[in-house]
Amino acid sequence: MTNGPVPYGTMAMTEPSSDGHSLTIDDWSQGLVLTVRSPDRVGIVANLAASIQLAGGNIIELDQHTDVVEGDFGCRIEVAGGVNAPELVRRLDDLRSSLSVDYTMTPISRRRARVVVLCSSTLHCPSDLIARSAIGQLDCDVVALVSDQTAARDLAARYGVPFTHLPVGEDRAAQERQVGEVLDELDPDLIVLARYMRVLPAWLVERYEQRIINIHHSFLPAFIGSNPYARAHERGVKIIGATAHYVTAELDAGPIIAQDVVHISHRDDVADMTRRGADIERSVLASAIRLHLEQRVIVFGSRTCVFD
Repeated sequence: MTNGPVPYGTMAMTEPSSDGHSLTIDDWSQGLVLTVRSPDRVGIVANLAASIQLAGGNIIELDQHTDVVEGDFGCRIEVAGGVNAPELVRRLDDLRSSLSVDYTMTPISRRRARVVVLCSSTLHCPSDLIARSAIGQLDCDVVALVSDQTAARDLAARYGVPFTHLPVGEDRAAQERQVGEVLDELDPDLIVLARYMRVLPAWLVERYEQRIINIHHSFLPAFIGSNPYARAHERGVKIIGATAHYVTAELDAGPIIAQDVVHISHRDDVADMTRRGADIERSVLASAIRLHLEQRVIVFGSRTCVFD
């Protein structure tokens, strides 16, 4: 299985796992997470609950949200082990036809997610993610560091993480193809851009839609692009922040998962802002990854619904 969301209207039972084997009924023994989105209408939650009950399931957690302006509905339901997964899928497919319900259904598995980190020369986020993974704060394994620079080589060696250096020469497209080939070989559940100072090509973003998370060192949509701390200092802002978002073809414009800020003053120069901002970047990125791995994020166009 994959620990990230599978496409809406499908179920992970028919998806291949990272070791090439298909999921079986046993993979659902720990329970499952069901995420749903649909146009808002009366009776959606009641129909979902009834479908789960009739499939022998027991709901242990349910969060829901209705956007009254756009008329969108979303929910996340955690179901205990023992549910008849094929029967539940049949009932959910009926709801998809009758109520325009789109859903993902993913087993709660003991397998840790495979995460590939792309980085450049700024390493506080990659090192933090490796450490959090090692001590169990994130339910994932960092299976590789991939970089356009060599600065992360020693960090990777220190933690025993495979390192791949893909420098950008005169042929940028060739390097991008290499990145795509490496990612295909690594078969990640999630790709994290941890201050990777390159814009990914649209074809690669599309291949891993909603499975690439970027950390941007500003409170988006302010100061999109490079050198946000310097531009924030020039503007004289009184707060700085960090934003973790899904990557789209448009620079720093993907659906936002998590954000946080810290207050600063006229006494803080760019170096102070960079140092203080690094702490926010680490925590925001880790939070976004956890939310994604626990399937607590539902994307509605350019926005997200986050059940934390």
